[in-house]
Amino acid sequence: MTADALTDVAGLRVGHATRVGDGRLTGTTVVLAPEGGVVAAVDVRGGGPGTKETDALDPRNVVQKVDAVVLTGGSAYGLDAASGVMAWLEERGRGVRVGADPAHVVPVVPAACVFDLGRGGDFRARPDAATGRAAVEAAAAAVPGGRVPEGCVGAGTGAVAGRLKGGVGSASTVLASGITVAALVIANAAGSVMDPDTGVLYGELFQGRVEYPEERVHEAACRRLDETAARNAPAPLNTTLAVVATDADLGKAQAQKLAGTAHDGIARAVRPVHLLHDGDTVFALATGARPLGEHPLALNDVLAAGADLVTRAIVRAVRAAEPVDGPGGVWPSYGELYGR
Repeated sequence: MTADALTDVAGLRVGHATRVGDGRLTGTTVVLAPEGGVVAAVDVRGGGPGTKETDALDPRNVVQKVDAVVLTGGSAYGLDAASGVMAWLEERGRGVRVGADPAHVVPVVPAACVFDLGRGGDFRARPDAATGRAAVEAAAAAVPGGRVPEGCVGAGTGAVAGRLKGGVGSASTVLASGITVAALVIANAAGSVMDPDTGVLYGELFQGRVEYPEERVHEAACRRLDETAARNAPAPLNTTLAVVATDADLGKAQAQKLAGTAHDGIARAVRPVHLLHDGDTVFALATGARPLGEHPLALNDVLAAGADLVTRAIVRAVRAAEPVDGPGGVWPSYGELYGR
């Protein structure tokens, strides 16, 4: 029995810190690696990214493994959440050892942010180091292989997908080889996740399991979206973030290829994508528990699955989201509009 989530890659844990009320609508999500870290890479396609420690993941550079990945709200301010994760890891002696004393370590914690400033009503309400610590503590306390909460939690709390409420989604699969591939996304896109002519989610069109809404339902949904959009200030920045993971034994260059092809999964579910005011970023993690295989094309199945799972995770994020009507704006959920 699997959780159909990122945590199906053995050793990875996910924790959320959610901050709502008193002008807040934001949060942080942490993917915690097992002790010793995991191979990691990144591919940034958006024109307006907010990131930390991504240069360290370049295959040409010295860092080989990371201890955690932070996905956070708060735009660039929210990257401070990574400091809380680093402090928690340092207290446990986890990180790159840089001195004779075992306590002298530098945890490697790449991070990326989504824009959600002001969506709860207070522009200054955003994640900080304490939020990051709360998220990594939640990850450490999570049951191994357990379900990952989806929807308006963690970094998806204030997420918006086009004119709909966005959020967190996750999905996984086991390939014929026995290798597990999984994805976790924060769907906070400037582009639309929904076909404006039919109301069908683009990601579901790709998956081939489509139930078209009744015309009257779709017309009512469009009227509602037009009404709420008129009340919301246009968001200057949006971003879809993803972590794609596998238990295959990948090198950094192979992981970077996985991060790159996983962006195809965003492009299938969001239109348009990778714009100048997006910060679309995908991290790839590999625990190395299973051999990939010696054939030079053995990676292809993992690459294809990663992109497919990102698409499916975006669909799940949008479907799991709940509507928001507050001082910072009004964002209906897909389920509220279409009743499914």
